[in-house]
Amino acid sequence: MVLNSEDSSQQSFPAQSGTPLCTFFYARNDSMRQTLTLLSLAFLTAITMSPQIARVNAAELYGLKKSTVELKSGGPLAFGPSGILFIGDPKAAQIYAVNTEDEKTTGDSFAVENLEGKIASALNVDQVSIADLAVNPETGNAFLSVTADGKSGIIRVSPDGSVAPLNLEKIANASVNLPNAPEDKVVQRGRRKSNPRSNSITDLAYTAGRILVAGLAAGEAPSSVREFDFPFTKSAEGFRVEIFHAAHGRSEDYAPIQTFVPFNIGGEPSLLAGYTCTPLVKIPITKLASQDKIQGTTIAELGNRNRPLDMIVYSQHGKAFILMANSARGVMKISTDNLENAKALTERVSNGGVAGQNYETIDELDGVVQLDKLSDTHALVVVQPDKGPMTLKSVQLP
Repeated sequence: MVLNSEDSSQQSFPAQSGTPLCTFFYARNDSMRQTLTLLSLAFLTAITMSPQIARVNAAELYGLKKSTVELKSGGPLAFGPSGILFIGDPKAAQIYAVNTEDEKTTGDSFAVENLEGKIASALNVDQVSIADLAVNPETGNAFLSVTADGKSGIIRVSPDGSVAPLNLEKIANASVNLPNAPEDKVVQRGRRKSNPRSNSITDLAYTAGRILVAGLAAGEAPSSVREFDFPFTKSAEGFRVEIFHAAHGRSEDYAPIQTFVPFNIGGEPSLLAGYTCTPLVKIPITKLASQDKIQGTTIAELGNRNRPLDMIVYSQHGKAFILMANSARGVMKISTDNLENAKALTERVSNGGVAGQNYETIDELDGVVQLDKLSDTHALVVVQPDKGPMTLKSVQLP
């Protein structure tokens, strides 16, 4: 079902050494894709002077057609070009690109208390769960992936405190199915039972004309990263990922990435990825099409009995940092100094210990359960102290 209300209508990433990540992605595209990209950029430039025209033509430019988007589950969100919102639907094993037709409202800071209550009131329901948060970099509005009364949808929150569902009926959209997704059924692995389909999409990001999607695939070695061109052309097989899990003292290829950011490491397009319990891993992605399996390099062990929730990249005093929210270990500010030469962890780190890349815990951000970048100087967070009411607020980057 679609969550609606009567009045509702509805990036490339920082790189080390000052080198944009998109430079390297374009360098390995074929000439036709380069030509199409240049034409697209020229077209977007021509319509920049009129935002309303830009929003309409963005749908045409990226092949979006009006139809109803009916989400089966709440999942990860990410923004792409022209304010297009990418929505991951793990249960359906599908990714949607939707034209939100979002417009900037007054204000540029957030302070929305009782967030769940306001969303529940807007939807006329009793309880709401929030799966993800994403900020539209063009308007500064926040979008939340939510589930209420068994129905999933998208909520838009503006700095002025207004809360409303995004109308997913007759919205300009396109979609792509995940190839080789795990079956939608409960399976047993060791002593644990779970439905791997719920982790078919754990995180996603748009960068330089492509969407990277982390999650689980069917078969052996299910931990995977998939890559899709945008506009959508076809499904991509992607690659499997194996890492050394220092807290467990062994190599693993079955646990999914929980959250990641694209990042240029020593001139090589890579992912910085966080896993449960909490290895931080760099994964090269320059040759995705030529490899079935990639060995990630574990550059930090940040403590067991913890799940990374969100990661963002930001610059401060000429240096890049990772800000990572966690389920049990607070918000970490992680240094990216000398990542290209970071030594791989190859020995077990026992008793909940930490090792590898330097970081500091930001005590002022205790209780953060959702995190995204709001501007060059601020982040947007959902804070829930002691499992109490949630607050959506903007905070200065530490």
